[in-house]
Amino acid sequence: MVRLGNLERSIMETLWRKPEGLFAQDIAQGLPSQPAVTTVLTVLVRLVQKGLVSRERIGRAHLYKATAGRDAFVAEVMRAALEDAGDLAATAQHFVGTVTPEMAAALREALDGRDGTAS
Repeated sequence: MVRLGNLERSIMETLWRKPEGLFAQDIAQGLPSQPAVTTVLTVLVRLVQKGLVSRERIGRAHLYKATAGRDAFVAEVMRAALEDAGDLAATAQHFVGTVTPEMAAALREALDGRDGTAS
């Protein structure tokens, strides 16, 4: 399962807001913590290795883009967490006990759509 550190998460949030991509300098300047560009580059390399970010050479710099949207990332994290559960039924039961009615309705709708049936 892909886990993100604080700076990785901040960079991903920035890239998700700009699907057209950003240069490392722009990312660094846009982050509240104002990290050094070299620090941002190091983290971007890790995110590329994790498959979360792509890069394209433009002149002497690279343009970085998220490889998938936030929704797809969150869905993958959820899937991986459930896959790692020792007792899937118990984990699902605990999870269902914590969701809001809105979340339950969205899950029900998604599952109904997967089966091709309506409730």
